[in-house]
Amino acid sequence: MTTPFSADVLVVGSGVAGALVAAKLAATGVKVCIMEAGAPVNRTEAVQTYWKALIKVPESAYPPVPQAMHPLTHEPKGWYQQSGPDLFKSTYLKLVGGTTWHWLGTCLRLLPSDFALHTRYGRGLDWPISYAQLEPFYGQAEQELGVSGDDADDLGSPRSSAFPMAKIPPSYLDTVMGRALEDSPYQVRSTPQARNSEFRDERMACCGSSSCIPVCPVQAKYDATVHVGKAVAAGAVLLERSTAVQLDVGPDGLISSVRFRRWDNSEGVFRARVVVLACNAIETPRLLLASKNPAMPNGVANSSDQVGRNLMDHPVQLSWALSKEPVYPYRGPLSTSGIENLRDGAFRQQRSAFRIEIGNDGWSWPTGAPGSTAADFAKQGLQGQAIKTATADAASRHMRIASLMEQEPDPDNRVSLDKSARDMYGVPLPHIAYSVSEYVKNGMVEARRAHTDIFARMQATGLEHAPTFFGAGHIMGTTRMGADPRTSVVDASLCSHDHRNLFMVGAGVFPTTGTANPTLTIAALSLRAVSAIQDSLR
Repeated sequence: MTTPFSADVLVVGSGVAGALVAAKLAATGVKVCIMEAGAPVNRTEAVQTYWKALIKVPESAYPPVPQAMHPLTHEPKGWYQQSGPDLFKSTYLKLVGGTTWHWLGTCLRLLPSDFALHTRYGRGLDWPISYAQLEPFYGQAEQELGVSGDDADDLGSPRSSAFPMAKIPPSYLDTVMGRALEDSPYQVRSTPQARNSEFRDERMACCGSSSCIPVCPVQAKYDATVHVGKAVAAGAVLLERSTAVQLDVGPDGLISSVRFRRWDNSEGVFRARVVVLACNAIETPRLLLASKNPAMPNGVANSSDQVGRNLMDHPVQLSWALSKEPVYPYRGPLSTSGIENLRDGAFRQQRSAFRIEIGNDGWSWPTGAPGSTAADFAKQGLQGQAIKTATADAASRHMRIASLMEQEPDPDNRVSLDKSARDMYGVPLPHIAYSVSEYVKNGMVEARRAHTDIFARMQATGLEHAPTFFGAGHIMGTTRMGADPRTSVVDASLCSHDHRNLFMVGAGVFPTTGTANPTLTIAALSLRAVSAIQDSLR
């Protein structure tokens, strides 16, 4: 039986973008519903699941279920149907709170130049808004998420407001690396992060559990359940375990209803004056494309043929080595500092820019250490106390750095609908075509050179460079914003060019990637879109 539902605004997706929009609208008296495909998470159970998991990947605390399937890091051809030539390696979750459950927490702003990449360097394209237009909303986003940072250093992005909390203290590794790189081209700086450095917003300060990915056991790290809770407290309704499967379009061009399926496979129809898609840059284009009809054979909101195109990530160059003296990793937040002064310059005409993340997680990302370290010593014949001593010594000297590469938009990097594989609701699975360009590969060559130089200055040994890129978990593009309806999906207010009561929030709207982790920009754009959504209701 099909049951009708209604609200002023339906927000599809409960990650940071959807949760912020819902909370802000609900606080003004707007009747809001949040529709989420996944279920709520019990934090204690998630921690236990992670501890017990044999395979430690970002999703290991949240095993997928048939009713809310999501990709897995160690199975890139599972949920994703991939045709290459390169594998797309970044993932997401379907849960109340979305992928903020297993994000790192890094909250960098984009640089002013990132908004004008084509004007400055002849690459990619410009955003329809400037850094100056978004800057006040960056400050609001930092307040909403609770960002700890260093007010004395803007990291190249001018600020009009202070961070709500003092910076997270640097790790011992940060300090050692900072000393070794004094008077070098590499400036070690504190990383702004949505992690409490003190008790704030009814959440305790970080206690250094070193499991930010995949789960903070005490919620010192922000996740979107914070704003889901605020939205519900303000009167919003949370409709979880409900997957949107089709958008219906009326003769006036407005989205007339959203069809959804519950976990028991029963059906529902939701009618709202405004629909906000906050499903991430894979699931939003998948829903739009799956909603095609005779009048719109290419899908909803797709008169430009740009829906699903220009899929981007920050391809990661990983490198690791052994320090000369112990630096004591595997403690505290997984990253507390980075090298941010390599993110801009005339070189962007020829190669991608990158930022260098300094990891406090030793070799766990590239090799699975310290468990793999003990296994390696066992293979060498060590036993008992000898293997314990050797593992402790090696693990204390594990160092890892990662360069996150800027990626240009490419219309052939795209999400489409698979022709044969479907989910349990009958919706085609996402089919991904993806490649890493020479622009990015040239940047990775420079990153490896920089990594080699950094470890040499630290007198490190046993340097290893990952032979291929890793995914950063930053899924961007596919519903990009722009002033021209012929080349973009949404306008500068994130409203669909084709349907004036349809908005899209999240990293899918990014025209280019820059080098900053995207979450703070997602939050700032979402907050900026609230007034346009309110105007559309009027």
